Amino acid sequence: MAKHQHKKRFGQNFLNNDRIIQQIIGAIAPKADQHLVEIGPGEAALTTPLLDIVKKLDIIEIDNDLIEPLTQRFSQNPAFHLHHTDALLFDYSQLMEEESSCLRIVGNLPYNISSPLLFHLLKYAHNIQDMHFMLQKEVVERITAEPGVKAYGRLSVMIQYTCETEYLLTVGPENFTPPPKVESAIVRLRPFQTRPFQAIDDNDFAKLVKQAFSQKRKTLRNNLKGILNDEQIEACGLDPSVRAERVPIEAFVALANLYHKEQGK
Repeated sequence: MAKHQHKKRFGQNFLNNDRIIQQIIGAIAPKADQHLVEIGPGEAALTTPLLDIVKKLDIIEIDNDLIEPLTQRFSQNPAFHLHHTDALLFDYSQLMEEESSCLRIVGNLPYNISSPLLFHLLKYAHNIQDMHFMLQKEVVERITAEPGVKAYGRLSVMIQYTCETEYLLTVGPENFTPPPKVESAIVRLRPFQTRPFQAIDDNDFAKLVKQAFSQKRKTLRNNLKGILNDEQIEACGLDPSVRAERVPIEAFVALANLYHKEQGK
């Protein structure tokens, strides 16, 4: 591909290290009969080796200037399907060909949209086998954090409620063009077929978790005021004076289920 002018507004930092690329492909372990989706192919560092293996690769790319070079390079490959659109708005369910099959999603995600994009993708968890993403290291640490750790927060809870998470690999700035100012990391997310803990209503769960972390230094008592009182929080086995960062996912599910029942829904 011709040299591309990297655009700050799209958070573009493209992989340039073949060893790291092969490590990522090895972690994904794509099979010939699988349907993969790549978000933000950039200069095709992952696209090329993936197209050598899989029967179908859907590409999601927003940058107008990348559409023509990608098309010129790969349009003759029957596995290549390009969608010129915003990954944050895309309906991933439209890629499903059969109910029994699941998508495998990969990408070097722009740092500036990584969290909202992850929340968007969680809506399609039932259509997804797994996801492998390059993200800012700090974001991967938040995704995989356990209760009581400083990085544990709303993102940790919402993703771990839906997916099994695994921190795979740290990638330094020198492996990108242009080099970002922070370290990156690769995470594997596997949506649960059956969640270990299931809220009665996922919307209530999301609302309660968001409120519990609304002011991170405040206690559950303060952040959940108007939603649940001390007695109700204690009924879920929690001290109302504890902060949300110390509350495990199953306890958030218990709080959300009590809230749901109290609303008479």
